[in-house]
Amino acid sequence: EVQLVESGGGLVQPGGSLRLSCAASGFTFNNSAMSWVRQAPGKGLEWVSDIYSDSSTYYAESVKGRFSISRDYAKNTVYLQMNSLKPEDTAVYYCNAWGYWGQGTQVTVSS
Repeated sequence: EVQLVESGGGLVQPGGSLRLSCAASGFTFNNSAMSWVRQAPGKGLEWVSDIYSDSSTYYAESVKGRFSISRDYAKNTVYLQMNSLKPEDTAVYYCNAWGYWGQGTQVTVSS
């Protein structure tokens, strides 16, 4: 059974940082591309970042230079380091792989 479990969300002030984690199981993590996608209140899904099996990374323009995606092959976990957070980054962040989704983790950026 494929499982993706996100964690690390919370409330942070503008300019702050958070690190999200996504623990994966039930598939061959080493061979899988992993994605972070977010959904802001009242809006649709927005792709944030991808990391491929060779660790190549891609980012949406809205987060480039502020967010960093990485993966730990030993822990079957993908991370999203988010720096210089803005109120518009407020959203539920989801991990995605092979069409499977985690339950999401809420990130709220507010003073």
